[in-house]
Amino acid sequence: MEQLKRLITDVPDFPKPGIVFKDFTPLLADPRGLALAVELMANPYRGTGIEIVVGAESRGFIFGTAIAQALSAGFVPIRKPGKLPRRVHGVDYDLEYGKDRLEIHADAIRKGQRVLLVDDLLATGGTLRASCQLLQKLGADITGITVLIELEFLKGRDRVRDFGEVYSVLKY
Repeated sequence: MEQLKRLITDVPDFPKPGIVFKDFTPLLADPRGLALAVELMANPYRGTGIEIVVGAESRGFIFGTAIAQALSAGFVPIRKPGKLPRRVHGVDYDLEYGKDRLEIHADAIRKGQRVLLVDDLLATGGTLRASCQLLQKLGADITGITVLIELEFLKGRDRVRDFGEVYSVLKY
């Protein structure tokens, strides 16, 4: 875990004063670091029958597609408004510093399909909670939630624990 932590850079006052942004782009640029992060995020879900990996826009796409491949599963994106071309289900939610909306294709998940939700970061849990609400609308069986980084002091896990097992690789 220390190998991965060394590849994450703290950026103070981004995107606004008082926030310390965890920049994982150096980890993405390091082939061994990226491979290790994907394996650690995927491993708890091997052999659990995951059919679809769902990634939240946009950084969830980075890890989500790689994890889907590692688990021999499909991938479905959850997007910001206006990005998906067919009929969608949407949910509005509060961010750490504002409001937003997420959408998913209405036919993206079959009822009862075993789903793993992926994102880069669990902070206050707003984005992941909204994503889980969308998946519930479609009747998904949310098998788990996996993230690279969890900011434990923000207690976001409390907002999503009712939707499935939460696994985080790095905790701050």
